[in-house]
Amino acid sequence: MSMLIAAAQRDRIKAMQETIELIVEETGGRLDRYIAEHTDLSRAHIQQLIREGNVLIGGMTARPSRRITRNERITLTIPPSKPVEIEPENIPLNIVYEDSNLLVIDKPAGMTVHPAAGNWSGTLVNAILAHCPDLSGIKGSLRPGIVHRLDKDTSGLMVAVKNDAAQLSLSAQIKNREIKKVYLALVSGLLSPTEGAIEGPIGRHPKDRKKMAIVSTGREAQTFYRVREYVGDCTLLEVSPKTGRTHQIRVHLSSIGFPVVGDAVYGGKSKLLKRQFLHACRLGFRLPDSGKYVEFESELPDELKLSLEHISL
Repeated sequence: MSMLIAAAQRDRIKAMQETIELIVEETGGRLDRYIAEHTDLSRAHIQQLIREGNVLIGGMTARPSRRITRNERITLTIPPSKPVEIEPENIPLNIVYEDSNLLVIDKPAGMTVHPAAGNWSGTLVNAILAHCPDLSGIKGSLRPGIVHRLDKDTSGLMVAVKNDAAQLSLSAQIKNREIKKVYLALVSGLLSPTEGAIEGPIGRHPKDRKKMAIVSTGREAQTFYRVREYVGDCTLLEVSPKTGRTHQIRVHLSSIGFPVVGDAVYGGKSKLLKRQFLHACRLGFRLPDSGKYVEFESELPDELKLSLEHISL
């Protein structure tokens, strides 16, 4: 029995690990520098992984300064993160709705949802922990209460749960695609037809791991859109993602040649905005205890309203 338990523990640890494989495209650079340029890992983290034997070239360990050769295969194994104590922080929250199971928050642009390496404070999770110090059963996670997320520079509605039962209910609704999520997005160009669907599997960009892309090895993704109005040489859309892939709306709209205005990663910087024009304006789901369907709305933030006025002049 003890051998079975040990094997199960090893399987759980293995499942929590992340493995990254890179094929070297050019000869001559340092191993640590090449990995840094092609992943979202810091140089210090990469060097630590190399020292611990978690970076292999052709199945063999190597030094950080080792010069790489074209077509070599680099394999990185990233162990699961060690538990980190997240500190509650008294950060103001714009709470749209709250009961004993959950709260709906109108997140401002610029706020990161959950802590991560190099960004352990000032996040939505830190604020939620201060507002709900008795979060039940999910404190061990780096994302306590979080069942879905918004990008740092996307504003709008999010739901956060307070207990395990609510987490199971909302997670099931997300999995079954029963949650209604609608975004307002301003894109460059005059999009036609006035409504449609964008499909394409989304995964890590093959050459830039800080970005997502439509790739054959990605996960299924589907986004519906409807034109609300044309504003100057831009189009204001209502967008409904039916799946929840990272950067899904931004990647899909960029893939058809209509990137989100202000999206420096998938489109280009804007003179009018310091953030992407993407706002989660409507959120609907069933309450965990009663099963009653509820729906919430959020108006465009002032900076997005002003940018629309400037464009329409």
